[in-house]
Amino acid sequence: MASRAQSEVDWRLEADWTLPPELQPKADRDFEIAPPSEPLADWSAYAATYDLLLEHNPAYQQLLEEFESFLAGVEAPGVIYDLGGGTGNYAQLAARRFPDSAIYFVEPDLGMSRRAYEKLAGHDNLAFIASPFQALAAPEPADLVICAHALYTMPDPQTRLVEMRKLLRPGGTLFLIDLGRPLDIGDWRSYLFGHLKQTLGIARALQILWRGREIAKQNKAIYQAQRDGRYWTHSSSEIASAVAQAGLEVISQKTVYRGYSDLLVCRAAE
Repeated sequence: MASRAQSEVDWRLEADWTLPPELQPKADRDFEIAPPSEPLADWSAYAATYDLLLEHNPAYQQLLEEFESFLAGVEAPGVIYDLGGGTGNYAQLAARRFPDSAIYFVEPDLGMSRRAYEKLAGHDNLAFIASPFQALAAPEPADLVICAHALYTMPDPQTRLVEMRKLLRPGGTLFLIDLGRPLDIGDWRSYLFGHLKQTLGIARALQILWRGREIAKQNKAIYQAQRDGRYWTHSSSEIASAVAQAGLEVISQKTVYRGYSDLLVCRAAE
């Protein structure tokens, strides 16, 4: 089974963290994104401290718990894609749960991919693909597509949803979490500081917030891009409508991440 994934894409990264030329991300000029007036989020900078969210943000931990509960209720998929997989937290859970599934980890940012590789290199059923989703040449159809907090950053999200539906086999499942509402940086700072102060004390809370200052910086960039319309914002009803227009059936939906995001489980028509 592992050879099936590896026969299509070499998952081993070199010691200097370079990828084979055919897997290198395309230049920014090839992306369907207009030149921004202000920088978009720097995902490589974000990657360096991103997993502080995993350690210290209860709202983020709840998202992973939701995903684990979802995985516990489905049959083992033959083929899984994690689109915009970030530092690999969702792919890691899937690989542990389904060691015999072929998992394609799709992430265009090398900083994020490096962090993911540190977690995932021990799983021989994973293949790394360094490509934006809109340029993906999928090796095979999917039984399960994971897209967690990535769709809103992609150009033309409606078209990307259609492409996700086309990537799925008939009856396949999309597990989608998307940031829909503008990030209120002050609200998140107060929430995290209150939680950290209560659980770890004020001195340790301040240390962690200082360590995570790059997260705050990149979240400000995300907010600016949301406000400028360069990252997609939506209500719960708007994303449900977009999913339906893409030809996917919404099986379940809920608001998560303290009301900022939507979680949808969707199925491709048989």
